[in-house]
Amino acid sequence: MKPSPVRRAIGIVLLAGLIGFFIWNLTRPRSFPQTPRMTEGKQAAGIRALRESAERDARLVKQLIEEDLGKRRFHFSTVLKASSGKQVIKLDPDDPVHTLLLERLDHHLATITATLSKDDSPARSHRRINEVSRHFEDALITALDAEDDWEAGIPATREGKAQRSGYPDIRVVHQPSSKVFYLDPKLVEETSWDSSFRSFYFEPKTESLKVNDHAVHLLVGIGHDGNSGEWKFTEWKVVDLASLQLRLKPEFQASNADLYPSESEEAE
Repeated sequence: MKPSPVRRAIGIVLLAGLIGFFIWNLTRPRSFPQTPRMTEGKQAAGIRALRESAERDARLVKQLIEEDLGKRRFHFSTVLKASSGKQVIKLDPDDPVHTLLLERLDHHLATITATLSKDDSPARSHRRINEVSRHFEDALITALDAEDDWEAGIPATREGKAQRSGYPDIRVVHQPSSKVFYLDPKLVEETSWDSSFRSFYFEPKTESLKVNDHAVHLLVGIGHDGNSGEWKFTEWKVVDLASLQLRLKPEFQASNADLYPSESEEAE
């Protein structure tokens, strides 16, 4: 007697289920009970990894100490070439494009310092002098970009994104010659020109590096009278950074968030 269609269907379903269970049982990830020895082995491996990491850190710290980096001097041109692959071109008084840029800088800085020293200057709206430098950057970009044969703007990162923060502040191009200049305006109290206070920083981070050209690098120091909130801008000095020597300050840092973690962070 032949089985009915219903029984045949039930048999097929059961057979398929058994086959599926068999395949799942063969392919599923195996989990084994953790024996005390296995747990101890994992703990020992974790401790060993932490110890090796600490030893690597200690070797690096000793190497930094032996290098005595705080007393060494590094040429800015060397640091920039190593980090960007781009050369720092020395300002050449015999190059007509170089001298032309210096002339245009002098012309525009005379106007800009006078304008930003007025009673209705936007610089007067700031409490800190560091916040005022943005006005000089914007004014120089606008003035130089309006010149025939010149282009000025905010330098871009390696990814092509214009970025305000970081060195340098301004990129200038003489279009007929394709010569590039980087400018970095700095505000300096007129009594502090010879101060030992650190005022120039360069952090060679690959992702945020804004030097993409072989170029002349100029720092524009702009003096002010120190009269907070009512600043008068008195003079300026243009410095060729090709011969600048830098110091490296190795230090270990921690933020308030590191020092004073929340209870939830401490629990982690």
